[in-house]
Amino acid sequence: MIEYGSIEYKKVTWSLALGSFLVFCNLYLFQPMLPFMAQHFTVSETQINWLLAASTLALALCLVPWAVGSESFGRRKVMLIGLFAIPIVGGLMLITQQLWFLVAARALMGIAIAAFASVAVAYMVEELDAKAFARAIGGYIAANSLGGIAGRIAGGILTDAYGWEVAVASMAVFTLVCALLVSYMLPAQKNFTPQRGLFFHHNRALIKHIKNKTIWTAMLIGGVNFALFVNLYSVMGFRLVSEPHNLPIGLASLIFVCYLAGTVSSKLTGNWTQRKNPISGMVTGTIISMLGMLVALVDSIPFMLIGLALISFGAFFTHTLAYAWVSQNATHAKATATALYLVHYYTGGSLGGFFLIYCWQHGQWPAVVAGGLILYAIIFVLCYVLSRIEQRDKAELATIDVQMCK
Repeated sequence: MIEYGSIEYKKVTWSLALGSFLVFCNLYLFQPMLPFMAQHFTVSETQINWLLAASTLALALCLVPWAVGSESFGRRKVMLIGLFAIPIVGGLMLITQQLWFLVAARALMGIAIAAFASVAVAYMVEELDAKAFARAIGGYIAANSLGGIAGRIAGGILTDAYGWEVAVASMAVFTLVCALLVSYMLPAQKNFTPQRGLFFHHNRALIKHIKNKTIWTAMLIGGVNFALFVNLYSVMGFRLVSEPHNLPIGLASLIFVCYLAGTVSSKLTGNWTQRKNPISGMVTGTIISMLGMLVALVDSIPFMLIGLALISFGAFFTHTLAYAWVSQNATHAKATATALYLVHYYTGGSLGGFFLIYCWQHGQWPAVVAGGLILYAIIFVLCYVLSRIEQRDKAELATIDVQMCK
């Protein structure tokens, strides 16, 4: 196993962080463009949301198939296939100006991104020792947030200045160059044994993960958490380009700098898990995120930015803890378990967008807050359920230990 601080550790963490940066740049490139694209194609906010939802839904649906494939063909190979497919799909988007074609291409982008996202954490779990993994997971998710920031800001600024086609083309070229760098740096796996011809075995593993209440509850927490986080940003984009603020798309896209708060909080989770219970951390992160949504009720740009920073800090804190919980508590087929977590995560993000943007269309930010409070309440209930399950499991384990001593 690769130890914390070694040269191999640095190669793994830097290459996977760069890959993570790339996939999230591409996944969220269109998010700040949504108000512009809605006007460009003369469609409603909920209709144009398909440019984001198509990629996240396709990502969610393809995570498990890619993870199952990686059990046979290897994590590294699957990740590189996905990375090199991304710029190819980016080029396809420039073929036509039809909205339906763009949505279809965005779905293909989600499929390519799923190849990397589904197995990166499993690669780390298998190759890194426990201490190295605890440190690396925070950096990996921090790269997620940095990629989200960079992709969104680049998409907004380039679209504002040169048009959406230039934004897409620039991202495709950048991705291709960086994918070559990742393929050069990422070490071959040493602790992976291919398991070919075990399709039904992986299906059974998937069912076992769903029946495992300990990790399934954490998956639900991740899904609802992401439904809030990513779509509160989408709604804020529509809010800032509308009356009374009327910001241009490029300037409005700078709100994603607030993601940096999530980069910081995801790195802090390693220290939290060494000293405190991860479930209490999920609750703490959710409270911070909820406070951010409430702060943004004040119709002032500084308060909106403070609110978004709090939302980012809390949401990434909760996500990192829930993600690591699933990875570490899955007793078998870890790639499938982490992929299943991300299925819940991105499905929540896709469906949450239609819910919160619908609230925005019919009642502006106060209606969004009302809808958001319902989702936050669901997370708190799920955290309570997860804590009860953990207490029950510990009690059962203690009983077994006593019986063995006798």
